[in-house]
Amino acid sequence: MSTLATPAPDTTAAPLRIGPHTVAPPVVLAPMAGITNAPFRTLCREFSGGKGLFVSEMITTRALVERNEKTMQLIHFDAAETPRSIQLYGVDPVTVGKAVRMIAEEDLADHIDLNFGCPVPKVTRKGGGSALPYKRNLLRAIVREAVTGAGDLPVTMKMRKGLDDDHLTYLDAGRIAVEEGVTAIALHGRTTAQHYGGTADWDAIARLKEHVPEIPVLGNGDIWSAEDALRMVRETGCDGVVVGRGCLGRPWLFADLVAAFEGRTDAFVRPTLREVADVMVRHATLLGEWIGDEARGVIDFRKHVAWYLKGFAVGSEMRKRLAITSSLEALRAGLDELDLDQPWPTGADGPRGRTSGNNRVVLPDGWLKDPYDCAGVGEDAELDTSGG
Repeated sequence: MSTLATPAPDTTAAPLRIGPHTVAPPVVLAPMAGITNAPFRTLCREFSGGKGLFVSEMITTRALVERNEKTMQLIHFDAAETPRSIQLYGVDPVTVGKAVRMIAEEDLADHIDLNFGCPVPKVTRKGGGSALPYKRNLLRAIVREAVTGAGDLPVTMKMRKGLDDDHLTYLDAGRIAVEEGVTAIALHGRTTAQHYGGTADWDAIARLKEHVPEIPVLGNGDIWSAEDALRMVRETGCDGVVVGRGCLGRPWLFADLVAAFEGRTDAFVRPTLREVADVMVRHATLLGEWIGDEARGVIDFRKHVAWYLKGFAVGSEMRKRLAITSSLEALRAGLDELDLDQPWPTGADGPRGRTSGNNRVVLPDGWLKDPYDCAGVGEDAELDTSGG
């Protein structure tokens, strides 16, 4: 792929330590439902040269303990994935503990991340995801069970600032994490109410870093380019970055991130549409192989089409056609009709994915009455499917 020379960056982040694992440069792929499955992680890892940490989709602890078929597929890792990183979601300490012990005893992963950041209503209405840190004692109980059950496996957690600006939880949650033995914390600089709208609050990341100097703090939110990642580290003092929506339809962003943190000025990827098309076909192919059915793989790939083509001169009818293909042959044929010599478009590095904000936060009845009481939250609140 073509590259673009850039000024030498100011790299200030040391290698990240996650238990026994060194992540250098300190770059992490954020878990994203329906996105960060094994095929997408493979693409990102290939572009990074194997550097960085690539986390699975959200795995529901109940579904894992019950050995749900879909869940067991989601925790499949390619032989080249090291370390193997699983993100767990759960609201019941007992079930979380069972899931973590299962992972440790059956050698299913090398690192466990706990999800306290998901803002979607079907998760928060059960008291999970970004709703859970409001209940401080419940958060502590879950983290304690996870760290105890993990044995030698490192446990990290990802969270948001809080429910909304009136119910911020991240500083209390950070202190609980330190006290219970969490190895590192990632903070998305938005509240649940913001979802993915507005601007991420990087100042909150800096405050958390000051509040919990004992462990690494990773920043997440509004990293659309390698320059953004370096700027976040410079401005917040965080120990690394977690990248989510910025890599949608752009797995080569991890090549840029590695180059930036390593101080290389001539290795930022700026692919032509022909090169993008080749990645699209490979992505769809990997999905088909992973699912075990070409048509289902291409259908699953459809959601990625608009992200890959962002900024390129592709007519609306062709975009629609590519987004309803169900075979690799049809996908390749449609792409071959495009002007594949188009260079990387100006402005295509910007925001992508969902941007809606100011959402009503859906919570269990009475959730806000007491930030410490966790009565009524138990095994029946666990989701029975993985993937978000």
